[in-house]
Amino acid sequence: EVQLVESGGGSVQSGGSLRLSCVASEFLFTTYRVWFRQLPGKKRGGVAAINRYGRSNYADCAEGRFTISQDAAKNTLFLQMIKLNPDHTAMYYCATDTRVRTYIRPPLDPYFYDTWGQGTQVSVAS
Repeated sequence: EVQLVESGGGSVQSGGSLRLSCVASEFLFTTYRVWFRQLPGKKRGGVAAINRYGRSNYADCAEGRFTISQDAAKNTLFLQMIKLNPDHTAMYYCATDTRVRTYIRPPLDPYFYDTWGQGTQVSVAS
């Protein structure tokens, strides 16, 4: 069973940056990887997704601020976040789809993913 472990969250001031990491427990023959966030009392929403070939897809809220990347050799997914503001305060999760699927673009909907990490908290103070 694949396990995902996120890290890199923390507390920052508005305007600050963070880099989140998600390490997989074993080599992933998966095609799609994604970062979600969940605000208190809200459903999880996709932030950025990427396929194994490097094609990415971003939610509107992430454009210009977040960059998703990966290091296949280290089984690690990253999310670089800049220009953070209090609206970015949330729990951030990575996820992957272990099933064999093909999509036109890396999906941002949680429905398409079946393996999740435990999350890492990001808090941005004004």
